[in-house]
Amino acid sequence: MDLDKNRIPDNVKKIHLIAICGTAMGALPCALKDIGFEVTGSDHKVYPPMSDFLAHKGIEASDGFDERNLAHRPDLVIVGNAVTKNNPEAEEMVRAGLHFCSMPQAVNRFLADGKKAIVITGTHGKTTASSILTWMLYEAGLDPSFMIGGILKNFNSNYRLGKGEVIVIEGDEYDTAFFDKGPKFLHYNPFMAALTSIEFDHADIFNDIEHIRNAFDKFISGISPSGRLFAFDGDKNVSELVTKKECWVLKYGMDASSTWRLGEVSVDPPRTVFKVLKEGKPFGTFKTKLMGEHNLLNALSVIAIANNMGITAEVIGRALETFQGIKRRQEIRGQKRGITVMDDFAHHPTAVRETIRAVKPFYPNGRLIAVFEPRTNSSMRRVFQNVYPLSFDHADIICIRTPSRLDKIPVNERFSSEKLVEDLKNRGKDAHHFSDTESIPDFLIKEARSGDVILIMSNGGFDNIHEKLLKLIGS
Repeated sequence: MDLDKNRIPDNVKKIHLIAICGTAMGALPCALKDIGFEVTGSDHKVYPPMSDFLAHKGIEASDGFDERNLAHRPDLVIVGNAVTKNNPEAEEMVRAGLHFCSMPQAVNRFLADGKKAIVITGTHGKTTASSILTWMLYEAGLDPSFMIGGILKNFNSNYRLGKGEVIVIEGDEYDTAFFDKGPKFLHYNPFMAALTSIEFDHADIFNDIEHIRNAFDKFISGISPSGRLFAFDGDKNVSELVTKKECWVLKYGMDASSTWRLGEVSVDPPRTVFKVLKEGKPFGTFKTKLMGEHNLLNALSVIAIANNMGITAEVIGRALETFQGIKRRQEIRGQKRGITVMDDFAHHPTAVRETIRAVKPFYPNGRLIAVFEPRTNSSMRRVFQNVYPLSFDHADIICIRTPSRLDKIPVNERFSSEKLVEDLKNRGKDAHHFSDTESIPDFLIKEARSGDVILIMSNGGFDNIHEKLLKLIGS
């Protein structure tokens, strides 16, 4: 493979994206189209809503990978990280000697060039923290750009091309491309960054926690001495890695010695009221529709960044009150007959635990019914088999689906939904196993009653279970 072609040439006009429908990759072609490039793309399955989104932008997306999709000889091919070297378009790209790059390379060149990048990293909370910060900057009149792995309801988009000098980027630790196995976030040069947490995840590309720590260590070490890193004080891995780094480290969390500290918290549905202290002194009292301590800590990380940029507590407070949230993060999909159906992206055991714990107090008059689909490369592996049973303690009823893509995982590494349900029952939980999605709504329609919240957790579409369930409840 000619790695000399792994660069972005001058005078690019035509750009093709392989795997155009990924969460982040779906935003990039739209941004490129807005800039003025001629954009095409392809993916294994092109279907709504992404197909409609791309079509609305006038972007041609081919359904399926085929060397003929490169017949128009684009000036640049952007390769998604799900694309293998054996992909027919990747093979044709190499054979034809076309210039190519990864998604973060393209973001750097076409979106972040000439701007100050704020990069939000960590195993958990990246999307939420990035989104809150973006809205704070917008409310402050700074007209930010952003590229985030979730759709911000305030903008109804996961990207924006602002005229201000700042761009907010969700810094992903996942690998970059088949020709670059390093984390995506190593491509960015932040003048400010946040580090929310470091846990084991992405078992398909990381061997263990040390492997992940090494990736984050490279990111932190790459921040310039003049840069600022806002680091969570309640994570041992974070605390160890930020020690003796050249950049300016400011800690946030709940430790009395941290610069920024979460103070008193009270739940007043549908809002949470919380106090923030800066250097031990009251900074402000804020209201938000965000649920859970973990989300308040996400908010705290970017309150610190925003204030460091000169944004006042008053503007920060207004932004928190008007922040509408992110699709697929504690998103209420509908309410029928007093039953609330909520969608969330949680899949890691910590995220599942904290999401359930966060939602429970907001529905004091009913039960929390947790519906979980293990779908990620990590959750379909038994690496978390003995950890998941501890994640559902605050749920009243638990429904676990068998992973739908277990055939992708070696037999001796596969996660067992049946064992999880057995372990939950041994902990005294009302847990149920389902081999397919179709049988879950049938169970829930008989079980759920007014006042209950059905919390559906998956990083995928879950066979559109939310709409099917709402339709059944409303019939």
